[in-house]
Order: sequence, then structure tokens, then C-alpha cells
Amino acid sequence: MCRLLGALLAAVAAPSFAGTVDDVKSLMERNQPAQACQLGRLHPEELGNPDFDFYFGIVCIDAGHASEGILALERYLLNFPANDRARLELARGYFVLGEDMRAREEFANVQKQNPPPEVQATIERYVDAIRAREGRYHTTSGFYVEAGVGYDDNVNGGVSDANINLPVLGSVQVANNGVRSADSFVHVAAGGQVAKPVAPGVSVFGGLGYDGKYNQSDTAFSMESLGGYGGVTALKDKNLFRATVSISSLTVGSDRYRDVNGISGEWFHQLDELQGVNGFIQYATLDYTGTNQVRDAELTGVGVGYRKAFIGRWQPVFNAGLSLSEERNQRGRPDLGRDIAGLTLGLSLSPHPKWGLNAGYIYQESRYQAPDTVLNTTRDDDYQALNVAATYLYSKNISIRGEVAASDNASNLSLYSYRRNFGGVNVRYEFK
Repeated sequence: MCRLLGALLAAVAAPSFAGTVDDVKSLMERNQPAQACQLGRLHPEELGNPDFDFYFGIVCIDAGHASEGILALERYLLNFPANDRARLELARGYFVLGEDMRAREEFANVQKQNPPPEVQATIERYVDAIRAREGRYHTTSGFYVEAGVGYDDNVNGGVSDANINLPVLGSVQVANNGVRSADSFVHVAAGGQVAKPVAPGVSVFGGLGYDGKYNQSDTAFSMESLGGYGGVTALKDKNLFRATVSISSLTVGSDRYRDVNGISGEWFHQLDELQGVNGFIQYATLDYTGTNQVRDAELTGVGVGYRKAFIGRWQPVFNAGLSLSEERNQRGRPDLGRDIAGLTLGLSLSPHPKWGLNAGYIYQESRYQAPDTVLNTTRDDDYQALNVAATYLYSKNISIRGEVAASDNASNLSLYSYRRNFGGVNVRYEFK
């Protein structure tokens, strides 16, 4: 979430500065809120001085001490109730503490003054986050539609060269549909979710989603997925628990390819105002159709994650996750079963109220559980992917997202090694 910078608003604090106030302000302008907050705490005699309260309030919120910051800004606003900058920072403090109703009221008061577009965009992002959290108190819903275009240089996940060497068989030539094929595509998606509280801290939710990727030429590899989910969340102190049941169906070309039915449990714990941890367990059945039924499997998995928000320019947020899974074949083919270990890393930045930047890295190793029935070799895969995306908030409801991604699957069996690069632009409309 973007920090609300003073340059975004014309209204500023009263112009009187002296001593400690100047030092706190200077540290704030150098993006050193923790040091500024600590300096302010060393001078309790300044509490009640409007100039001091203004800057001390802002740096306390930025440093992760929202309660102190709110008290200081409330004192300031008793003297200067028309200062929109102070009211905006106060709203941010309420948001950090989870006092959504008061935060919404203060954001609304600032919006009534017709602030600059950048400030409006920032407020809308906070209001969206508040709306998402309000599912704890009353029924909420959200729906979206999305469309875009892109280019995929390996729509079928094929090998780069038709001539490969394999154990037992030696030199072979891969059929055309197994060789790397590039194509442009059209992407469409739609979905929505509804959440309803049923008891203090307890909500039920459900949703549907559709996603389609339609290749211009290689229509045999066009894909459509349709899924639904439902579950319950329980919030207790700094812990959020969620149980979800989901179903989904994937179509490739014009044929149904695979159905996935799953159940999962998740736990989220807020360590402090800037960081949190989570864990999950999951179970799913993978049911294939036609000649692919031999791949039918049960999937079980566990994972942990960590999230850290940093105070400073562009408000970076870092995410990391580790997971372990087992895919057990249900058709007597252990060579198609595998043990999976995964790592995910992510970084998001907010260089401007209307812009968001994201980068992510995925690593996944798959160790198959028996030798291939033809090649007499146990398959080992190492998959890596890197993606970068930029999102522009055109208006309250419309966003534009551009994304590029590169992936590489390295396998000891060259039949399964491939590289894939992807790029696309999508426009999304959210009904709020």
C-alpha cells in the first residue's frame, strides 16, 4: 500500500518549526521513520505541540507504531481540523490498526475536498482493502470480467528440436504436435465471490471463476477452465483459519482433459503490523479423461509461507513460500507418480498510487517414483519460472496489467525438457 506522501496534498502543517520538530521532520523526509519515532519518544515534553504532533504522528505510523501515531494526529486535528494531510494520515493509522469504520469515515472526509487524482487513487486502494476485510462484519461481494491478448512461444510445451536421444530407444524423432509451437492468443476471464458472516469472527464464502486462452492457429492447445469453491473462515485474535472445498474442470482443444476436486486448510498469523506467516494442508483428486486416465492420481501437500512489508520508498512487500507434495498414481503406474518440492519468491512495489509492480520466481523439483515403463529410467524434472508484471489503475473499476514470463523445465529425459516464454496485456473491470 502506497505511503501517503506530503507532496500529494497542498495542505501542510503549520509553518512553525524548532529544534526537535526540525530533526523529526528531517528524518521523515529521508525515509527514516524508525529513527524519527525513537527521537520523538526521547522528548515527551513536546507532546501537545501541534508541529511536533503532526510529524511524530506520521513517523510513528510509518515505523509500525500506529497507536502512538493516531494519538498524536488526533491531538493535532483538535487544533487544525481542516488539515486534510493530517486527516489522511490519521485514516491510514486507523486502517493499520484494523479500525475500518473510522478509517473509511476519515478517507471519505478527505475525498469530499476533491484532492488530486494521485490521492484519490491511493484512497481507493485503501477503501478496496477495507471492503475486502469487511466480510467479517456484513455480506460482501465482488465480480470481475477480464480480456486481453498475448503471445506464447511454446503453446504445447514441446521440445525445441524434433530429433532427441532417449534411453533404450536411442535417437528418435518427435511428432509434430510434440515440437515447440508459437502462437498468439486471446484471453478472457470472469468470476466473483460472495462472503457472509454467520457468527462473530466466522464467515462463509463461495465463488466461481472462468478462464479461457484461445490460440489463433493452434486451436488444439486452446484451454478453458471452469471452477467453483466454497468454505468458511474464522478469525481469532491475530489468527485467521480458512477451510475450502473446490472443484474445477480443464478443457484442452474441444475435449475435457482433467477434473480436480480438492479440500484445503489454511492458517494465517499476523506477527506484527508489518509481517505474517501462514501454513496450509491440501488434498485433491486428479481425474483425467480418455487415454489420459492412466494419469489419475491423488495429491496431498503441505506448505508454509512468510510475508514482510518494508517501510520506505515504493513500500516493498516480500513473500516467500515452501511446499512439499506427493502425487500418488491411482492406476497402477508409479512411474507417473511423483514427489514434489517447491519454492516461491515474490516482491511487490508501489512506485505511484496508480501503479503496482510485481516480480515472482518459482522453483519446483519433481522426483518420479518408478522407472518409465518404456525408457527404463526414473524421470527427474527441475522447473523454474520468472515473471514480471505491471498494473496501472486507470480508474476505480478499470485496471490494465502487462506481464512477461519465462520458464524452463529441465529433465533427465529430453522428451520432457522445454523452454517457454510468454507475454500478454489484460484489461480488467471490477464491479464494486
